[in-house]
Amino acid sequence: MTDTDAIRALFEQLTGAWDRGDGAAYGACFTADATYITYVGTLYRGAEEIGAAHQALFDSFLKGTKLACEIVDVRMTTPDSAVVITRGDTYKKSPGKPKKLQTNTVVRGADGRWRLAAFQNTLHKSLMEAVSFTFQPATKPATKPAAKPGAKPAAR
Repeated sequence: MTDTDAIRALFEQLTGAWDRGDGAAYGACFTADATYITYVGTLYRGAEEIGAAHQALFDSFLKGTKLACEIVDVRMTTPDSAVVITRGDTYKKSPGKPKKLQTNTVVRGADGRWRLAAFQNTLHKSLMEAVSFTFQPATKPATKPAAKPGAKPAAR
């Protein structure tokens, strides 16, 4: 299995834990000293706190939700670390257009397993982005991120 395949498997494990409402399994996808920033700005530290907070959410506000997660880009920074950009959102019945982008730092531990060391979630405000691009075209990125790791970016 390639590193990229193993990283994809980590995100499948993460998504599966969310879909089952399993906070412990969700937290197990993170390192013991991980940082996790939600789209509202809450900072959680460590796999245990991340898992416990998510269990509380799965038992209340996020009960019955599913996680849509698409890997947009994987950039290996060292043989044992990568920055992974994902697009995702939660849903109950059927996934809509994901409204959030996430920056993830993943690391390979001494046991050979990949885990998330840092997660940051941003709510994508497409209307504000379009206004910015319209009135100040220089703010528009030159390219879109690659859809698949290793694929060449498509021009906008």
